[in-house]
Amino acid sequence: MTSRICSKQLAGVLLVVAMVAGLARSTAAAAAQDAAKPAPLDYEVFKARIAPIFLKYKPGHSRCYSCHALGNGPQYLIPMSPGATTWNEEQLRKVFENVSLLVTRNDPMNSKLLMRPLSPVAGGDLVWEHSGGRQFASKDDPDWQAMAAWASGQTPR
Repeated sequence: MTSRICSKQLAGVLLVVAMVAGLARSTAAAAAQDAAKPAPLDYEVFKARIAPIFLKYKPGHSRCYSCHALGNGPQYLIPMSPGATTWNEEQLRKVFENVSLLVTRNDPMNSKLLMRPLSPVAGGDLVWEHSGGRQFASKDDPDWQAMAAWASGQTPR
């Protein structure tokens, strides 16, 4: 009788241990999956450092804004209010939402945002031609680096 009680108790203990181990594995897997998720894109960094790039004049090129808010390019940017030199808060939030869609979160360095305006010589998109010209001759361009840092979840310098 004693050996029966012990074996039943042992079976119960083993069942509890197996359940705890299974729970620990699933919790660890969920934590690893959460850790692998990229951080959300930072709106404040976008507002201060990235949005101005789209309005900037670069020698030999049109501003991003010219084609992507007012021209023939995909309309990721939105027109500013008449007479304004930058977007208001509501407009900027929409621009942030639109531009965020151009970032491949699990592979930001290969995002449309970074590859399309980058010269193919520097590793930009060979298939798709950016009709506004390649805004960035190399990945050394400070504006390209700022966009890459933001898209990767880092704070640009």
